[in-house]
Amino acid sequence: MSEETKKVEEAEETEEKTEEGKKKSFLSQNAVEILVAIFLGITALLTAWASWIGSLHGGNQSTNYTKSNNLAAEGNSEYNAGMQLYLSDVLAWNTMNEYLFDKEIALANGQKEAAEIIEEKLQTYLDQNGSEILVDAYKQMTDDMDSPFEVKGMRDKYFEHANELLEESQKVLEEGKTDNARGDAYNLVSVIYSVVLFMLGIVGIFKRIPNRAVVLFIAVGVLIVATIYMFTIPMPTGFSLGSFFGTK
Repeated sequence: MSEETKKVEEAEETEEKTEEGKKKSFLSQNAVEILVAIFLGITALLTAWASWIGSLHGGNQSTNYTKSNNLAAEGNSEYNAGMQLYLSDVLAWNTMNEYLFDKEIALANGQKEAAEIIEEKLQTYLDQNGSEILVDAYKQMTDDMDSPFEVKGMRDKYFEHANELLEESQKVLEEGKTDNARGDAYNLVSVIYSVVLFMLGIVGIFKRIPNRAVVLFIAVGVLIVATIYMFTIPMPTGFSLGSFFGTK
């Protein structure tokens, strides 16, 4: 057998082994390209989803911040109104004290009828100039009290509605902060998905299959981790997919 014939046979054997190796290898060039195409599509869809949900969180954040500001403004307005009502009742009580003093003098002098007339004037003045808070507190006064403002919880009633509004404002503000944090988390996921898209896009640059496989596996690993993290982030408050299609 000539030397040239031996070289030809060796070349054919090498080619056959190479072809068998390609057949046995799971990650052939075609398989890598198909996997890259599949994961590119999946990542693109997940990126769109994360961006959309993040924008919904951003919308809720803006709505809650606006609502919180409105509630705070209303609460401050109610607080000022409560303070004005309080000062008005303080002035009314000062005048009522004069009536009470005159009543005590009349009783001390044995002028019972005059004392009754003064009491009627006092009640009329209270009904016309005092608030419901002052009227109720005056009825609850005991002998050891010098002022209706000593009645427990009386002063707080002037600012009760204002405090409710301010507390609601703070609660809504906290919801807005939560929406902001969740929106930022979804934005982070979108950024990670962008990195995955980049890695999948450069797979074809590498000529050797093992190198392509390494980059592909890293990209898929990052994709899985980012997706798991995304599903741990709560959805926007009141979110319903059906509502966007008119089914709810």
